[in-house]
Amino acid sequence: MQTTFSNRAPEALINPVLIAGCIIILVSFAIRASFGLFQLPIALEFAWPRESFSLAIAIQNLFWGIGQPIFGALAERFGDRKAILAGGVIYALGLVLSAFAITPGQHQFLEILVGFGIAGTGFGVILAVVGRAAPEKHRSMALGIATAAGSAGQIVGPPIAQMLIAQMPWQSVFIIFAGAVLVSMFALHMLRAPQKDQSDTNNEPMGAVLKRALKDPTFWFIFIGFFSCGYQLAFITAHFPAFITEMCGPIGPDSLLYIVGVTSASGLGAISIAIIGCFNIGGTLLAGWLGQRYSRKYLLASVYLLRTLVSAAFIIAPITPETVVLFSIAMGSLWLATVPLTSGLVAHIYGLRYMGTLYGLVFFSHQLGGFLGVWLGGAMYDMYNDYTIVWWVGVGVGAISALIHLPVKELPWTQRAYAASAA
Repeated sequence: MQTTFSNRAPEALINPVLIAGCIIILVSFAIRASFGLFQLPIALEFAWPRESFSLAIAIQNLFWGIGQPIFGALAERFGDRKAILAGGVIYALGLVLSAFAITPGQHQFLEILVGFGIAGTGFGVILAVVGRAAPEKHRSMALGIATAAGSAGQIVGPPIAQMLIAQMPWQSVFIIFAGAVLVSMFALHMLRAPQKDQSDTNNEPMGAVLKRALKDPTFWFIFIGFFSCGYQLAFITAHFPAFITEMCGPIGPDSLLYIVGVTSASGLGAISIAIIGCFNIGGTLLAGWLGQRYSRKYLLASVYLLRTLVSAAFIIAPITPETVVLFSIAMGSLWLATVPLTSGLVAHIYGLRYMGTLYGLVFFSHQLGGFLGVWLGGAMYDMYNDYTIVWWVGVGVGAISALIHLPVKELPWTQRAYAASAA
């Protein structure tokens, strides 16, 4: 029996498809969000410059982006569960092999596998199947819930990784993470392919739809706008723990954080990523709810503008444990709010038939930004022993993204084509 969401809101948002997608995304992103914590242990063990492992994480982000449309197309051709299972196996293999890597080149090469694995178990494939299973009136909220599962992974992943790194070699942590990915694949038995949405009558071949989208300026506005999201998120995920460790120093008893048990800057680094993930759950759900009621393009422009202001204020102000927490709360509220809005916008404009592939292409821009953010962070740190330039680049691209969403045409392309022919 095929699974579809009910038209009633409570049943529509409590469904095996959505639950399975949330489990897989949660585990995938818990691990992915933890890679920044391996920066210092690996660099210290092998006496590498900061850029070496930064480049490995940057390559991971790049191939996550390259793999996203590939896995989207595989899911549409062979089925969602087969594509996700392939992604999980590749993810686990990349982690296990990385545990035995001893040179920068080996780590950088193996992060290709990890990047493809994240693509196969991440937003592109999962949001596409959740989007197809949800009725239009609940789609934005369902996408928000699935996206929020990634935030939940970000809450639990870094603290668990920090605890494990303190107890055992980082290589063992990679192997444990690989096992967690494989265990999460058991959720696939709940991920049954939903019936085709009858409101989506697009039966054109994929090539024709892709060609039309690539000729549409709106598609390129969305594509370019998503770049800054990837830049900011990947840079912070990869470098923020190390940045905090070096900028904050020891946390004394006069700090409120000391009272609640945070006594070191390294501990604050892990906690800050978790705080971002915690507040991101509320921000993402709110974005999904707002996306059902208001213009998605204006919501996206607002999110990018607020991110730009928050980042600028943080880097101008003195870096203290308290400002780190405030920044984590503010940025966390905006962290993945762009994902349900962007994916919902793609589904609304271009339909659900090839949403996985089209959103995967848009997400490639996100990961290009992620590659630049992670690599530039490492390169600029090695050059200047400082991250300030990288922060300000993020402020600049965020402002561009806020502006470039304004000319987006939200009307579905089928209606635009009809209006153009009628004129």
